[in-house]
Amino acid sequence: MEFVKEEGTKSDAECSSLIVPAISIGNVGQLAVDLMISTTKAHKIGYLDDPSLLPCVGNDAFGPLPLGDLALPLEVYNLASDGLTFVQQRSPVIKGMMVQFAKNLADFAVAAGKKHVILLSSLDFQRWQKVDMSSGIQIHYVSSSNADGTDDDCEKLGWKKLEEYKPSQRRWAYLQTIAEGSSLEEDAPSEEIDEDEDYFASLPFAALFSCFKARGLKVTCLLCYCSEGDNIADSINLAEAACKVLGLKRNNLQTGGDGEWSIPLSWKSVYGPPPDMSMF
Repeated sequence: MEFVKEEGTKSDAECSSLIVPAISIGNVGQLAVDLMISTTKAHKIGYLDDPSLLPCVGNDAFGPLPLGDLALPLEVYNLASDGLTFVQQRSPVIKGMMVQFAKNLADFAVAAGKKHVILLSSLDFQRWQKVDMSSGIQIHYVSSSNADGTDDDCEKLGWKKLEEYKPSQRRWAYLQTIAEGSSLEEDAPSEEIDEDEDYFASLPFAALFSCFKARGLKVTCLLCYCSEGDNIADSINLAEAACKVLGLKRNNLQTGGDGEWSIPLSWKSVYGPPPDMSMF
């Protein structure tokens, strides 16, 4: 993975926290990162070039006006005032390359001097075993703070550890083994996949979590269950959760201090134009 710096910009060694999305159902993690970049006015410092990603190109995602600046598959933004770096991923990883991509991104994080990585992702609502919506949209987490994935700070915020994270389970254990550099085929799980037991360890966030953890970084993975569709509310909830983990006050992040998130320009067309009301 190669970091290509924008002309006239510089990396900030004080930006020790890294926020990264993991592609999943509803693209909630990516939407949350877009929202945080747009609101904080984080400065684009370059992009990452990796052969594991499918190529793509688009118009400027943030605006406020489309100026023709290109959006690329993997971009890097800095917010020096709060010590944050954002990596935004806009295209999927090539099939079979997820672990290699995760290793490359973890190597970049270490080389850039990051200490804490916050992963933002989503999970299929149909796989939520113990649904409790009494307190609204819930955040689940997995942390590298303890071997079992728990974290005292996350628990104090009222979040629940993802029950399906079991380090001793065969695919989680194998994923950690290859994240640490081993490729012993005799230790690989059988080809038979248990859809319930192996599902979570097969998702992109699991590979990223394991590889960042294997590099000795503190990792906090924030997850929400959702379905395909309009997931703006989920992305706002996930962005607010990231602020809580980092100890950031939302109003301090937003221009004008009006308590509102700054909606990215690209969201204006994310679900297409409004319906023609003459049909009703």
